[in-house]
Amino acid sequence: MDQSSTATAAEAERKRLYWHSRRGMWELDLLLLPFLENCYDDLSADDKAAYRDLITEEDQDLFGWLMRRDWPQEPVRRRIVKMIVDYAETSGHGHNRGL
Repeated sequence: MDQSSTATAAEAERKRLYWHSRRGMWELDLLLLPFLENCYDDLSADDKAAYRDLITEEDQDLFGWLMRRDWPQEPVRRRIVKMIVDYAETSGHGHNRGL
């Protein structure tokens, strides 16, 4: 694979992740999209896989986890949820403070 096709594949993956991170709930968009845009590239391969897996969950489950009403039982999922929540609370993207 040459550099241009690798870049194109990475761009396509990023666009796919962006659209899958956009949810039916505004509150989830405010948490997931800034995390994707600002943190995803720096995650380990395992954490990237955990994020990709997380965004396949139902909105109501994501909402409960990301609003800290409940935590996922699975340690890997709990870790990525905590990373997203921590990022939202400590960055300038902490829009969930008013939620």
